[in-house]
Amino acid sequence: MSNTQSRKADHIRVCLEDDVQFHTTRTGLERYRFTHCCLPELDWSDINLKTSFLGKPLQAPLLISSMTGGTDQAKLINQRLAAIAQKFGIAMGVGSQRVAIERPDVVDTFSVRSLAPDILLFANLGAVQLNYDYGLDECLKAVDSLAADALILHINPLQECVQSNGDKNFRGLLAKIATLCQTLPVPVIAKEVGNGISAVMAQMLLEAGVSAIDVAGAGGTSWARVEGERAKDAKQRRLGQTFANWGLPTVDCIQSIRAMSTTVPLIASGGLRNGLDVAKAIALGADLAGMALPFLQAAAESEATLAELTDILFAELTTALFCAGCKTPLELRNPGVLEAIA
Repeated sequence: MSNTQSRKADHIRVCLEDDVQFHTTRTGLERYRFTHCCLPELDWSDINLKTSFLGKPLQAPLLISSMTGGTDQAKLINQRLAAIAQKFGIAMGVGSQRVAIERPDVVDTFSVRSLAPDILLFANLGAVQLNYDYGLDECLKAVDSLAADALILHINPLQECVQSNGDKNFRGLLAKIATLCQTLPVPVIAKEVGNGISAVMAQMLLEAGVSAIDVAGAGGTSWARVEGERAKDAKQRRLGQTFANWGLPTVDCIQSIRAMSTTVPLIASGGLRNGLDVAKAIALGADLAGMALPFLQAAAESEATLAELTDILFAELTTALFCAGCKTPLELRNPGVLEAIA
């Protein structure tokens, strides 16, 4: 098993077995509640969760966020996730495909298109790899091997700092991202990994040609804590502890970016745990809501557990709309529907 494969296996194990959540920084979703509508004047069957993102239809504004690949366990998880994404008509991203670029023999641990021919599917590479001999060819390999609809470039300076032997040269990346956006034939999505994207950074990325932003804010899984847990030396473990709660809360990212641009396709992720969180994220301005840990935990058990979770998420989201008197997710943004808690 290569170093990258070993790291991927560690990530799954640590996320499933250890406490790697933010402890003090919260998503900000707890600061809001919906105004209960005791007479919604709707039939439950009137609720319509359908939407679209980057021009592709979805049955609900849900994304199975990027997680894993590169190992036998990851292959099974990705296959289960893809089958559920296809069944429920939701979007899916795979984990970083760097391991598949390094080791073509593990490409099949990511290749899920045959199981999910109709879904909105995102390929994934680390933006920093553009400073480590990656370019258009590697990005095309990642996209083509999945028949993906878009490429996520994940941006993770803190994770790289805490990760033993992490790639920490981020100089000049924006220009390389701009070049890639001009030449790659599919949209590029800029995504953090749990520390958030500010409006200033989002503006720079959009000007560089990025098509969508995934805020991946703070409040859910702390990748500083994850890398600290798997670190072998005391310095890296200490870094993971010190920066375990570093980042911009998910809600703050959504609001600041949406205030900066009313049109940018916006994904909210980072600490969303249920359908009510999804409803709040949509009400605050997100177009799509992504989750990772809940799907990972369910997928590690069975496809049936995963289907049950997804069905619950649909029911939770529908209930939030119904009890807020809204027929569609976009109506959640109507004045008076969501209120700040004093």
